[in-house]
Amino acid sequence: MTVVHGPEPVTEILRAMAVDTDVCGELVLAARSRSPELALLAEDATRSHVTAMIRAAGTWFTAVERLEAVEEQDFTAALLLGADRAVQGVPMTAVLRGVQAALTRAVEITVDRCRSAGVPDGVLLSVVLRLKEYGDAVERQVVGGYRAAERGAPHEPGTVRARLLRQLLLGEVVPSAEELARAGLRCDADGRYHALAADAPHSRSLRSAPAATALVDGYWAGLSPRRPAAEEIAPDALVVIAPPAPPSELAALYRLCVRAVDVGRREGLHGLYDVTDSAARIALAEQPLLGSLMTRRLLGALDPADGFHRQLALTALTFLDNGRRLDQTAAALFTHPNTVRYRLGRLQQITTGSLTDLGAGPAHPLHWWWALTLWLGVHGEAAEGRLGAPW
Repeated sequence: MTVVHGPEPVTEILRAMAVDTDVCGELVLAARSRSPELALLAEDATRSHVTAMIRAAGTWFTAVERLEAVEEQDFTAALLLGADRAVQGVPMTAVLRGVQAALTRAVEITVDRCRSAGVPDGVLLSVVLRLKEYGDAVERQVVGGYRAAERGAPHEPGTVRARLLRQLLLGEVVPSAEELARAGLRCDADGRYHALAADAPHSRSLRSAPAATALVDGYWAGLSPRRPAAEEIAPDALVVIAPPAPPSELAALYRLCVRAVDVGRREGLHGLYDVTDSAARIALAEQPLLGSLMTRRLLGALDPADGFHRQLALTALTFLDNGRRLDQTAAALFTHPNTVRYRLGRLQQITTGSLTDLGAGPAHPLHWWWALTLWLGVHGEAAEGRLGAPW
């Protein structure tokens, strides 16, 4: 077993834990098991905060090594957790029981993984102490977020609006049209609303849009009587909006918007999107095993360690993103169309598959796009900011 030193392997372990769905599931289970009040909430209401706080722990280790002040670290996820639970009416003691249980389980998993990675006992003791320090800071921020939300009077318009949005968009209850109107939640002439979701860090992303918004479980959720214009959205924000629908259908549409935000965030997207723009991404993301089988079948001959193979895959994905047009693909890659043609030919030779097989049916390019997106994402070559495939 290789013995490792320093914070670098610990940081990588924490980063791996943040994207490990099994680990996040264990922490959510620990929090819900320790706090019955949290168990009454939807599981997703806890999962998003847990993931964000594990991810922040990796940054914490790096910052401590650089001797940066605690106050300079990003505890947004902890603040949002406290504020959300206050709005939901969960008692502070119940919130802290859940936080402490999740943090304790996170330490246990981190220690096990550090030992498996060969981290020496002396370094491991330092890891535990740092995690304890991080946990204390998280608890203080959760309390701060909770108290800040409590200071809003329960009958103030903003507080009422947040409660109604939560009830409506999380499917807890469908408020009456009169109650929604009194809270400033406007509908169109047919009594319909656009549900929308935005990335949590962009609290001002919808400030100039005609939408009533509130923080709901780590996302900026909103209702709007019309579709916002592109210029009404902050340029660095990611906002996903659903078609107009009556109140009874909004919870299901909002869940799709949140899913689209999650998928788009991983691809580095920003801007205003209709939820149907992400239809393929959402549907395919729900079938990870099938996606891995498709990737293995179409791209099994590619070598992840070969830079030329990664270049071929990225060219093919860009080709599909640009409607299988050589000229547009070449422009996107800042190269010559003949270079694109050559790379696609080499990819066909290596994989024995063609992206332009007209007899393979309409699903053929989608299968290739799915496989290429997964293969490049897994091997760290996903192109951030791409608009994605036109399906």
